[in-house]
Amino acid sequence: MADAHSCVAHANLVLLWLLLFCFCFWLWPVVAQQPQQPQEGAVIEGTIAFSTFARPHFGFNVYTVALPSDVFSLQNNSSSSSLQETRVTYGESVSYNAQLVSSSLISATVLNTLAAHGFRNLLKEQKKENEDAQLLVYVSEEEGSPQVYIDIPLGGGRGGGGEGSRIAISEVDNNQGIRRTIKEEETAVPPPFKLRTLRSGPSAFLNDRPSLTGDVIVYVSTEEPANRPRQSWNGIYSTSFSTLVTTRLSPHGVSDFSPSVSPSGEWVMVASTQGRDWDGEVGNLDPDLYIFRAEDGSQRRLVLRNGGWPSWADSSTVFFHRVAEDGWWSIFKVNPFDVSPDQEPERVTPPGVHAFTPAASHTGKWIAVATRRTSYRHVEIFDLQTKQFVKLTELFDPYVNYYNPFISSSSGELGYHRCRGSQSDDSSTPVVDLRVESVTSPLQDLSLLRIDGSFPAFSPDGSLIAYVDSSNDSAAMHVMKLDGSENRKVFAGNVFGLAWDPVRTGVVYAAHGPVFKSRHAVQIVAIYNADTADVDVDQASSSWENLTKEGTHNNAFPSPSPDGNYIVFRSGRSGHKNLYIMDAVDGEQKYLFRLTDGNWTDTHPWWSPDNEWIAFSSDRGHPERFALYLVHPNGTGLHKVLNSSLGFISHPVFSPDAKSLVFTTDYAGLSAEPISVPFQYQPYGDIFISQIDGSGLTRITHSSNENGTPGWGRVPVATSALSKEGTTASCKFKDVDFLGRIRAAPQMCGFW
Repeated sequence: MADAHSCVAHANLVLLWLLLFCFCFWLWPVVAQQPQQPQEGAVIEGTIAFSTFARPHFGFNVYTVALPSDVFSLQNNSSSSSLQETRVTYGESVSYNAQLVSSSLISATVLNTLAAHGFRNLLKEQKKENEDAQLLVYVSEEEGSPQVYIDIPLGGGRGGGGEGSRIAISEVDNNQGIRRTIKEEETAVPPPFKLRTLRSGPSAFLNDRPSLTGDVIVYVSTEEPANRPRQSWNGIYSTSFSTLVTTRLSPHGVSDFSPSVSPSGEWVMVASTQGRDWDGEVGNLDPDLYIFRAEDGSQRRLVLRNGGWPSWADSSTVFFHRVAEDGWWSIFKVNPFDVSPDQEPERVTPPGVHAFTPAASHTGKWIAVATRRTSYRHVEIFDLQTKQFVKLTELFDPYVNYYNPFISSSSGELGYHRCRGSQSDDSSTPVVDLRVESVTSPLQDLSLLRIDGSFPAFSPDGSLIAYVDSSNDSAAMHVMKLDGSENRKVFAGNVFGLAWDPVRTGVVYAAHGPVFKSRHAVQIVAIYNADTADVDVDQASSSWENLTKEGTHNNAFPSPSPDGNYIVFRSGRSGHKNLYIMDAVDGEQKYLFRLTDGNWTDTHPWWSPDNEWIAFSSDRGHPERFALYLVHPNGTGLHKVLNSSLGFISHPVFSPDAKSLVFTTDYAGLSAEPISVPFQYQPYGDIFISQIDGSGLTRITHSSNENGTPGWGRVPVATSALSKEGTTASCKFKDVDFLGRIRAAPQMCGFW
C-alpha cells in the first residue's frame, strides 16, 4: 500500500515537472523576445533609412469650416460658394487628428501655462473677435515623430495680420470655392506648445488622438511595450497641467485605441482589443468598446462588443462605427451607462453608404461622419431626425480625400484633415514632397531617415544612397547624397532589392523586373557607374548586364559578399523560393551554389560585412509566417534568430559592424484603427533592430503607417544637414481598399 502511494506521488511529481517544462517552453519565446534596449557594449550608430508607404505624399493639414446656424440648409447647396474652408495648422510636415476646444472648458492652469509660453496676446486677440477663445489640439510630425501640440488656430488669433501675429491671410478664389493661403511674417510669435514639454524622457514614441478637458489632456501613446508579440503598444495616457503627472489609464498589457472623453471630463471610452489576440486582419480591427474613469482608469468595464471610434454626444449617448451584418460600415449609438443585458445599440446610418469615424455635435440633431461613395473619402453631415446625409467636403473638391472629422465645442465649426496640395504658404514657390525626412530616433547615436522611395542601400563609405524612386509611378533606380541632395536617375528600368558592391566602385546589384509578380521573369543585374551616372543627362553614362540566366524564372534580392566575389540571392527556379550563391562578376554562368533547399520560401538574404553569416526571412517553420534565420555562407550553422511567434519578419540588413540586424516586423501590431488612415499594404509594419543572436530587440519606429525595406549606413546625419529637395507635392496616395471586402486575407506584399 505504501509502495502504491509512493508510485502515485512519484507520478504526480513527474507530471508536475512535465507541466512546468511545457509551460516554460511555451513561455520562453515570448519572454526572451520582449523589446529592450540594446545590450551594454553594443554599438548602435550610423544611419538607418527606410520607406513609409505613401507617407511622403500625405501633406496633411487641419482645416475647419464655419457652419451656418441651420446646417441643414446646406442640403440644397451644389457648390461651396457659401462656405469658407480655413487652414488652421502651419508647417511643412503633416498635421492631423485635431480637436477644437473652447477656452471656457479649459482650466486656468492650462491657460496660464499657455500664456507663459507666449500665447497671452494671441488669446486676447481671439477674445476681441469672439466671446470665447479657441484652442486647437492636434498631432504633428514636424519634429520627426507624431507628437501632440496645442496652438491658436490659424485664421483666429494668429490670423488677420494683428499685432504679434506671424500670419497674414489673403483670400483667393480657385474655382473650387474660397480657400485661404497663409504667409509667414517676420514677427515674434511662439511656436505651438508641445505636450512633451510637460514630460521627461524621449519623444520617439507615437502620440495620437488628443483630447483636452479641464486641466488634463488624454491621448494615445506607444511608450510601453506590449506583453505579447503582434500586440499593439497603444495605451491611453493622461497628463495633468496642474500636477505635471502622467498616468497610464489602460491596464498594463491591454491595447486601447481612439479615446473619447465625456463632456463632463469624468469618463473615457475607447476601442479596445482587450482579452484577445490580433488575427492579422488589416481591414477591420474589430475592437470592443470599454469605458473607465478619466482620473485613473478605474471602474473599467466592457460596454459592448464590436465597436470603434467612439464619440460622446452628451452624458449618456455615444456614437461609434462598426461593420453591420449587411457588410456596410455604419454608425451606431449606445448608452454607456445602460448595463441591462438586453441593451442593443441603435443603428443610425442606413445601408448603401459606408459611414465611419463619427464626430458627434452637442446639438443632438446631427453628427459628422466620413463616407465612401466613390474611390474618395469625404466628410458629410448626417441629420439624425430626417436620416439624410448632407454633403460638405465634396463641394470643395470631389477628388481629394478628407479624414477624421471633428466638431468644435460650440458645434459651430467642423474640421478634418486633408492633403494641402502644391499651393505654397506664400503663393510663390511650390510645396515639395521631401526626398528625405528626419525621423526621431530612440537611440542617441543612430540617425533615422524616411525616404521618398523604397529599398534604400548605402554605398560602402556611407555617403550615397541608392533607392527605388516611386515619385513618377515608376520603379527606376536613383542615387542621391546622404543628405538627399544631388539626386540622379541611374537606371530607368523597373528594379527592387538594391545592394552596393563593397569593393568595385559604383556597382549596384538589383532585381530587374516587375515587383510583386512572383510568376514573372526577374533577373539579377549589375548596374555600373552608379556613383556618377545620370541617364537623364547622358543615357550612356550608365550600363548594366544580367548575372542570372534567361529561363531561371523569378530571381531577386541580391547581396554581395564583403570581398565582392559572390552574390547571394533568392530564386524560384526550382518551383520553391530558395537561396543561391553565384559569382559576382560573371554570374551563374561561372559559378552557382544552392544554399538552401526546401518546399518553403526563403527570401530577403543579406550577407554580413564580416563574412560570417547570411541573414534571411523564411516561412519554413510556419507557413505564411516569416521568421528570421542565419546561415553560414557554406550552408552550415542554420538556425532561427527570432521566433516565428513574432509574425512577419522581413528585409533583414546587417549593421556596418556586423553585430546587429535591422528588419521590418509586425511585432508591435497596429497603432491606429486601419479605417482612420490612408491605404497601406501592411499598416502594422515597423522597423526593429536586434543583436545577431536575437537579444536586444528594440523598436526603432513608431508609426500608424507601413514602414519597411530598411538599409543601414555607417555615417550619421544631422537633421539640420538635410536638404529640402523633393518633388512637387502631389497628394499621391489612395484611400483604403478594403471597403467591400471586409474579411479579406492579409496582404503579403512584403514577401515576394
